[in-house]
Amino acid sequence: MQMKRWAVPVCALALALSGCSSNEVSPDEYSGFLKDYKVLKKAESPSGAPVLRWIQPGVDANRFTSVYIEPSQFYPQPQPTEKLPANTLRGITQSYDQALKTAFATVLPLADGPGPNVLVVRAAITAVSASNKGLRPYEVIPVALVAAGVSVATGIRDQDTSVATEAAFLDAGNGDVVAEVVRKGAGYELDNSAQALKPGDFRGVLDAWASDMVKSYQQLKR
Repeated sequence: MQMKRWAVPVCALALALSGCSSNEVSPDEYSGFLKDYKVLKKAESPSGAPVLRWIQPGVDANRFTSVYIEPSQFYPQPQPTEKLPANTLRGITQSYDQALKTAFATVLPLADGPGPNVLVVRAAITAVSASNKGLRPYEVIPVALVAAGVSVATGIRDQDTSVATEAAFLDAGNGDVVAEVVRKGAGYELDNSAQALKPGDFRGVLDAWASDMVKSYQQLKR
């Protein structure tokens, strides 16, 4: 089964409130969206969350006069499921786009596309999962972005949700990657395993990611 092929260690996948959870992304969870993972180093986001990131040495953030937010995407592209329906997939990327635009618009004018002195934000959602609260995830395929609503004996338990992202920041003038980040976040708690994931379950974490990205950019300008 494809689930076994893409399975990852439980503690590397589950997030936030479960007993063995971790906010850190392990190398076997990388999606392939970014060009170079070898340069990533453990760091702390402005909000205090653990992240993996790389910033081009000596990058001059002051040269960017506007920012272009590329439409975010799932990577790789998932197939909708009963637990993760198509409208939720669309809603998550739409919410991510809006969060990034709203946050970056506070520090830079939004551009309609790449161009000289434009910072390009290229982001992807690389994992979505749901796991029984305090227990092992019951069926999660992070690379395929599937959180399956299978019938389990503990289906009445609350469930934790999590989502992961990878993002690259490019200088549109020369195409150089000036920064990369990989991180996870916790979504809202579900009532039980039968409850389908909704875009709103992840809105808070998407807003937090966008806020941290902008604060990191501001720190580079000092």
